[in-house]
Amino acid sequence: MKVTVYVEGGGDRRKLKAECRDGFRAFLHKAGLAGRMPAIFAGGGRQKTYGSFCDALGEAAKNEFIVLLVDSEDPVAEGAGPWSHLKTRDNWDRPVAAEDENAHLMVQCMEAWFFADKEALAAYFGAGFRRRTLSARADIENIPKADIENGLKAATKPSRKGKYNKGGHSFEVLAALQPAKVAAASPYAKRLIDTLQAKAPLP
Repeated sequence: MKVTVYVEGGGDRRKLKAECRDGFRAFLHKAGLAGRMPAIFAGGGRQKTYGSFCDALGEAAKNEFIVLLVDSEDPVAEGAGPWSHLKTRDNWDRPVAAEDENAHLMVQCMEAWFFADKEALAAYFGAGFRRRTLSARADIENIPKADIENGLKAATKPSRKGKYNKGGHSFEVLAALQPAKVAAASPYAKRLIDTLQAKAPLP
């Protein structure tokens, strides 16, 4: 089965889209998908990514599996699945052809994954990185988005690479993470990895 992930990210610049694809490929390679890597489509903005996903899903052949991967942006209500959350928050309808496992969330944003592997984060930013300014919560999906953003800025501003910049740093950090740590701290990340491992063809 051919698997394609339509991921929010990459903006409108070709270089950043390539970095987005490379970052997710590196992360998924370490997550056990080496040799059966899904195709990564960097969708740019949130709404545009959803539209591209819907188009691809509507045209997919029987041997194709299409995945939507976007930030949840807000906390996900207990018991609510991705489609329910996306309908409530964004008023996105679940396409007729979509199943539950076609939609996946980074809760509450991709940067929450960084908090699961602070060793990788510290190694990336190098000297001057202030790890103590980051939230110590183990349940990374419940760290408020504002706390994630403010913590990253405070931790990285004095570092060798300078203050965290989503376009300049995000996908390189993603590539450096250990997926096992992210999956252990984020049920939604584990759900994504488990789904891709189940759908992607074995070598």
